Amino acid sequence: MTLPIGFVPKNALSSIVTCALLTWATGLFSVNALAQTNAAVKAGDAVTLNFQAAEIDAVARTFASITGRNVVVDPRVKGTVTLVTDKPVSRAVAMAQFVAALRLQGFTLVESGGLYKVVPEAEAKLQTSAVTVDGTDGQGVPAGNQIATQIFKLNHEVANNLVPVLRPLISPNNTINANPGNNSLVITDYADNLRRLGRIIAAMDVANATDVEVISLKHAIAADLAPLVLRLLGSGATAAPAGQADTSFKTTLLAEPRSNALIVRAANAAQLVLVRSLIAKLDQPDAATSNGAGGNIHVVYLKNADATKLASTLRAALSGTPAVAAAPAAGTPAAGPATTTGGQIQADAATNALIITAPEPQFRQLRAVIDKLDARRAQVFVESLIAEVSMDKAAEFGIQWQGALGNAGDGVIGLLGSNFGTGGKNIINLATGAATGAATPARGLNIGAAQQTNGVYVLGFLARFLEDSGSGNVLSTPNLLTLDNEEAKIVIGQNVPFVTGQFTSTGSTAGTVNPFQTIERKDVGLTLKVKPQISENGTVKLAIYQEVSSVLASTVNAANGPTTNKRTIESNVLVDDGNIVVLGGLLQDEYSGNAEKVPGLADVPLFGNLFKSEARTRKKTNLMVFLRPVVVRDAKESDRLSLDRYDLMRSGLRDNQPVPSSLVPINDSPLLPAPPPAQSAPVPLVKP
Repeated sequence: MTLPIGFVPKNALSSIVTCALLTWATGLFSVNALAQTNAAVKAGDAVTLNFQAAEIDAVARTFASITGRNVVVDPRVKGTVTLVTDKPVSRAVAMAQFVAALRLQGFTLVESGGLYKVVPEAEAKLQTSAVTVDGTDGQGVPAGNQIATQIFKLNHEVANNLVPVLRPLISPNNTINANPGNNSLVITDYADNLRRLGRIIAAMDVANATDVEVISLKHAIAADLAPLVLRLLGSGATAAPAGQADTSFKTTLLAEPRSNALIVRAANAAQLVLVRSLIAKLDQPDAATSNGAGGNIHVVYLKNADATKLASTLRAALSGTPAVAAAPAAGTPAAGPATTTGGQIQADAATNALIITAPEPQFRQLRAVIDKLDARRAQVFVESLIAEVSMDKAAEFGIQWQGALGNAGDGVIGLLGSNFGTGGKNIINLATGAATGAATPARGLNIGAAQQTNGVYVLGFLARFLEDSGSGNVLSTPNLLTLDNEEAKIVIGQNVPFVTGQFTSTGSTAGTVNPFQTIERKDVGLTLKVKPQISENGTVKLAIYQEVSSVLASTVNAANGPTTNKRTIESNVLVDDGNIVVLGGLLQDEYSGNAEKVPGLADVPLFGNLFKSEARTRKKTNLMVFLRPVVVRDAKESDRLSLDRYDLMRSGLRDNQPVPSSLVPINDSPLLPAPPPAQSAPVPLVKP
């Protein structure tokens, strides 16, 4: 005879009385009522449940005795529960039925650190400690109606795409979240529902893309057909959100020129069938030839190469290929040299296209070569730096004397003195000029003394001191951007006239003679010519010609024409991409000294300075030329380089605005606008 366990009468007995109703069951388990109320039922024992409208906290204490585990009931858990079994069940089944009954009441049982807690269902996701990380097969999830968290890692489908599909299948109090970083789903729900969701996810997380398939073409050109088919298919896939890996599949179509085939990987089987049908319809010969009405004449439009140059290259390649002639039959005399009937290639400069007359097999070979040669060419940005520092110093010192020996009326009068230099530096020239009123001393400090002779003042002493210094710092930075293997040139300077011949009238009266001059104009300033060649390992070979010239200021109005100073460098160098190389330089130091003195007297220490004149000059010139090539391989690098120089120029204009003035109403100079954002309409270079 088996007595009901946990029977609670309608007047709601206390938990002690409820536990006291545990009695002996035949062959099941034995519990001494009251004496062994708190003793746990053994794992192999079975129990019969009979709770009628019992308080949840009382039933929880009963199950604590059955399981031997501590059970804590949240104060917010209120209400009664009815739990009845017709026959004895195991402890695990009894506990599962208790959790199921709690679930119907909006509560649940969670396990954390060996402790059972009865909490509201909405709080279970924060209390549970059961977390499993596995695939999408639902294995490893706790049994029963317990709340658990499982991480589903997806291999093919996008996690965000499955969230709206699975959300209605999860209880409102539980959560589902997508992690775009590793494309996974984090779901918290009841264990039995997690296993069901795992089977759903496994069925949806499958690869839809087909295997790679190679489709050989018989008539069409693979390079021409691939973009056409892709345009007809369109793009059904959407771009992945920012920060999320794009795991969706798109139809990929590539041309393989060597075998004239198309390589296809479709998003699904239906897309693959569509691709096959399009290729089959387009890979058809014309009624006459595969080129339609064009026959063996083909037109190839070039994207990067120059049609005229490429036509010459292809013609040379064809002319160097001997034709293969069939061997003559036995006994037949040998024919002359075999001649080739290769296709003719012409260039149309207006459309930058090639017109090729060739049979289909030969045209395919030529097309493969054209595709390789018609590639985007790299560019080279060449930065050069010309730095020149010069310093000039000059110093002059001299003392001159002049005096007469004798008295007025003497038949012979002696002269004693010294004179050095010419022009305004010479004491005699200055004395003569003073008599006529045209005395012009030279530069520097001039100290003189004059004495009166017969009522006339005559310059008798002249001391002159001069120190001159000058310095200059010239910095030029010419820059050039040019294509690989293309010469570029930049000239910054003036076009100066040079007289090369002249004719004037010689007094002939035979007729009117018009005098004339022949003039040749030459560029004077800075000239840079460069031709880069990019090697496979990234180094740049540069053929450089650089010239710095200037007109000597003192010869601008010379009768024979101006004199120019010229510095030229012509060289071939090899530089790594982005490195700086020095092309050449000039380190010049000049010294000159000139002394005029009276022999004997000028050599006397200290006193001798009164009888001599000295002039010394020193000139130093340091000139260095540096160069830095930068390889620009694509449009992105070209835009970055251009915007960098654009910002540099714009900041210079912005920082050099005129000082505001109320008298002159023009207080701003032209300013470049801000760089336009990518893919926007062009803006004017000068701000209105």
